[in-house]
Amino acid sequence: MRPTIRDVLRTARKRIAPASQSAGLDAHILLSQVLGVERAYLLVYPNHTLTADQQNRFEKLVERCAAGEPLAYILGRRGFYDREFIVTPAVLIPRPETELLLEAALVFVKGRPDSTVVDVGTGSGALAVTLAAHCPAAAVYAVDISPAALAVAKRNAAANEVAERVVFFEGDLLRPLLERGLQMDVIMANLPYVASDDLPHLVVTRYEPRLALDGGADGLDLMRRLLEQAVAALRPGGLVLLEIGADQGAAVEALARAAFPQAGVDVLPDYAGLDRIVRIANR
Repeated sequence: MRPTIRDVLRTARKRIAPASQSAGLDAHILLSQVLGVERAYLLVYPNHTLTADQQNRFEKLVERCAAGEPLAYILGRRGFYDREFIVTPAVLIPRPETELLLEAALVFVKGRPDSTVVDVGTGSGALAVTLAAHCPAAAVYAVDISPAALAVAKRNAAANEVAERVVFFEGDLLRPLLERGLQMDVIMANLPYVASDDLPHLVVTRYEPRLALDGGADGLDLMRRLLEQAVAALRPGGLVLLEIGADQGAAVEALARAAFPQAGVDVLPDYAGLDRIVRIANR
């Protein structure tokens, strides 16, 4: 007798539970993917039976999820702000906290529609692509040192129909722009900010790229270098937005004030009230 939707979801939930706090939801999402239906269908038709092929494909996905692989990598996509992005193990999975950085950039750019903006360490391209989609008059650049990450970002730009408006550079932080004599109105950066010694203790490092996580001895190596470069790359009246670790607010604020002594510097909290974004308003 072939298993029903109810049967396979019950089994999957039990298998996934040790690896996920949202095992029931994860199972629903994976089965929806296999069946090509909305999640509501699973709730309305719990007695629908699966074919042998569907059951086999679902079990393989459940096995990956139970092993701790992030759902975004299993599905190959992740929602960010108001759109969906292709994600692979070559890029960091976009997080809701990074939407706060995007929102701050959008407020600035919508007040200056012809702004020139760069997303440093673009990864999946979530920041650059979303900003380009919302601000069609802005000139948008995206930089990453990883060719594999840039390939994913370019796919996302094409999928969101902004490929002709985002210029991609492979290189180290702002170096590709400085070499071309380009200056920015907005510098956005969600750089690696995890201290190297902390990486072995984090579950995230099992699947997400170390290159996108490792911030050096204290987690601030790349931010120091970015701020040094930003002094030459940021126009007067421009804005720098940096995503940081929850315990890095005071340290990054000090670095920002040293690099831009005349600027206004603020530390913005995330949804949990933790330090998350450092905003530098150049003067």
